Amino acid sequence: MYFTDRGIEELEQRRGEEEVSFAWLSEQLRTFVDLNPDFEVPVERLATWLARLDDEDEDED
Repeated sequence: MYFTDRGIEELEQRRGEEEVSFAWLSEQLRTFVDLNPDFEVPVERLATWLARLDDEDEDED
């Protein structure tokens, strides 16, 4: 188990039943980076990966 899995599991346990928009998630990521600028690159990579998930499906066809 990766260290980050604990945070992901906590997120799922605490907020797994909630529904959020990508606009809300984007705002939370911006706020997080504003408060934690050292995490700008990983957050950017995560956001880009999420944004392009459908592109990967199209490449498999």
